[in-house]
Amino acid sequence: MSNVVITSSTFVRHLSRSTLRKLADFLDPGDTWKRVLEEIHKPSGEPRYTQLHLRRFEGLVAQGKSPTIELLYDWGTTNCTVGELVDILLKHQLFAPASVLLPDVCTNHKAKVHHASPSHQETAQHPGPLVLQKGEEETPLPDSTTDPEEHSELSDTGFLRFTYQELMKITGNWDERPVSQGGCRLGEGGFGIVFKGIRRDTYVAVKKLHAMDDISPEELKNQFSQEIQTLMALKHENLVNMVGFSSDGQHPCLVYAYMPNGSLLDRLACLEGSPPLSWRKRCEIAVGTAKGLEYLHCNHHVHRDVKSGNILLDKMFVPKISDFGLTRASAKRSSSTVMTERIVGTTAYMAPEALRGEITPKSDIFSFGVVLLEIISGLPPVDENRDPQLLMEMRDEIDEEEMSLEEFVDKKMGDWNFTAIEKIYSVASQCLNDKKNRRPLIKEVQELSTVKSLTAELIPVTYQIHI
Repeated sequence: MSNVVITSSTFVRHLSRSTLRKLADFLDPGDTWKRVLEEIHKPSGEPRYTQLHLRRFEGLVAQGKSPTIELLYDWGTTNCTVGELVDILLKHQLFAPASVLLPDVCTNHKAKVHHASPSHQETAQHPGPLVLQKGEEETPLPDSTTDPEEHSELSDTGFLRFTYQELMKITGNWDERPVSQGGCRLGEGGFGIVFKGIRRDTYVAVKKLHAMDDISPEELKNQFSQEIQTLMALKHENLVNMVGFSSDGQHPCLVYAYMPNGSLLDRLACLEGSPPLSWRKRCEIAVGTAKGLEYLHCNHHVHRDVKSGNILLDKMFVPKISDFGLTRASAKRSSSTVMTERIVGTTAYMAPEALRGEITPKSDIFSFGVVLLEIISGLPPVDENRDPQLLMEMRDEIDEEEMSLEEFVDKKMGDWNFTAIEKIYSVASQCLNDKKNRRPLIKEVQELSTVKSLTAELIPVTYQIHI
């Protein structure tokens, strides 16, 4: 590749990845990139980025991404120039990153940078070009002339808006072969199929929603909107992170950060030969999930479909509650109960009042109790070849001494402690009380933290969950 000269008229979208990384080294620390973001305006003079966009960029840090690079990717779609970017940097006396682009500007850093057109900037303002070395990759940023995978842009929700064609491309044309067989299919939920995709060298999970016999297209649209609205408003370490969405194609699609360790349901089942989760790790997952529920309930949301299949695990096995299409927000205190004609959720996890159409945070507590039983036993929530079929009903056999708690324990765990198991089982039993008002407030699930003394400081802090 021949040497490429950066001048003030060079499009920001034509900067190479290595140049963008150099800029990020200066602008990421201390959130200096925010000063650049605040100076970017639409042709009308209005700010290009809202507070929702700002929050979205801030969320990239938790994913290990650079907000500076993502900001420049997005702004680059407007055909902004290096001269415009350097003007902003100099305005805030950010001379080091400005020097990355146009080194000579710092020879007289007190001089103001004026620009009227790209050609004027090149000849009058920034005569000292930066030469890209041979072999350095020049990666165009998205604009209307690039491939479909470069069409995504930030929407008013703060999430990226993808085209359906782009998502089709990054998932191998919706390759429904399982990932283990070289395809892209990760799994299937109640409202669609989840695919693994790759975008800009980063894996994502793409959920393609589809209508079913008992779900109308209108209901599916509501689920789609509800998921976006919920994750737009709620951000927490133990909630799944949404990347973006697509609404211009045959199917609405939701795009999330990829969770390499799949779901808690699959890991407990040791699917695809994965090793058994240790007792320590299971307790950490239980605590993280409870923290996520705490956050939801404190912010007046009822999940309505808490289950191990909706608890995803990142590369460090940090749990992320997912699937917010059924979530309901309450305008009043989160302890209020609402009635609905449509009964939704997963039967094996549903509280008696949920089966009657009540919407209350206490139903999430009940479902969490079933998850705790799964964590202890390693058994699925329902098994047609088991008697009883429902895992929650096996608690009756233990309580009536038809089965011992020790027999119930998943022996694949090598580090389990029976005293700790008894404590967790006690919490699960309280969560599974048929009478919702007798279930613990989820702040009382902090009883889990007493396991700390039994598992070599397994759980570092006591947490409280309020309803």
